[in-house]
Amino acid sequence: MRKSAGVALAFPAWVWLLVFFVAPVGMVIWFSFGYKPGIFGTHANDVLSFDRYVEAMSPTFFATFQNTLWVGIAGTVICLLVGLPVAYWMAVKAPPSRRGLLVALVMVPFWTNFLVRTIGWQVILAPEGWLSSTLQAVGLIDGPLDLLYTRGAVLLGVVYNYLPLMILPLFVAFDRVSGPLREASKDLGAGRWTTFFRVTLPLARPGVVAGVLLVFIPLMGDYITATVLGGAKGNMVGQLVASQFQTAQNWALGSAMAVLLIIVIMATVAIGAGLVWLVTLPFRSRNRLVLGEPEPSAVSKPVEEVAA
Repeated sequence: MRKSAGVALAFPAWVWLLVFFVAPVGMVIWFSFGYKPGIFGTHANDVLSFDRYVEAMSPTFFATFQNTLWVGIAGTVICLLVGLPVAYWMAVKAPPSRRGLLVALVMVPFWTNFLVRTIGWQVILAPEGWLSSTLQAVGLIDGPLDLLYTRGAVLLGVVYNYLPLMILPLFVAFDRVSGPLREASKDLGAGRWTTFFRVTLPLARPGVVAGVLLVFIPLMGDYITATVLGGAKGNMVGQLVASQFQTAQNWALGSAMAVLLIIVIMATVAIGAGLVWLVTLPFRSRNRLVLGEPEPSAVSKPVEEVAA
């Protein structure tokens, strides 16, 4: 009875997932095997082939895939390096009475439209903007700021836009690590850094994994930041997919690019997980605790002698 009740409660979620995720992704995969039937057509699937995938992997598009992967990995790493100490300070060092306010301040950027706050960075980084004028006034640069419409501007924009998605799960993970465990580690002679890397960070690993996934996956498909801040130098796959669907009306090629992007994201996540597993394997083996291991002296004695 309880099992059937649980299935009934989960049924709306499964319907939502099927209608708004599985079905659209299935349609995109189906369209990727088709072609553009003419100037005014969007797609046709009467002849199925892998030609769109070959076209999507041409040298021109392949360079964009490389740039997207570089921005995605670099942006995720920077968000992790910046968000880790911030979340730790919020969860451990900040007074408990102010943690709610700090979480609200992290959420403030989400109160503004994604496009609006990205355009705000376009205004800041413009050669004639206030940041360029200030840097020239204090003598840090000789001419106008030449950062807008570059890959660096895209990286700066994605870090700003996705940093809260890294901080929030890290904050929850650090907040769940109980203080007595850290105190016990210090009482046993461990310093602050040892306690952090041997106790706090391993226990907060689910938050680290959640933060990395929450940042990396949407960042790889972002096209607003690349369009507003990157121009031609900061082109990303999301822009190509959007242009194929909206401007070129080539849904087959756009679908093939989207499917390749999904494959790249899944492969990168799998490779990253494998590398982390290999790197941490020696530490996990060294810290493994074996209970109930028999003493060598007892094992070496004959059975009759032990029985006697």
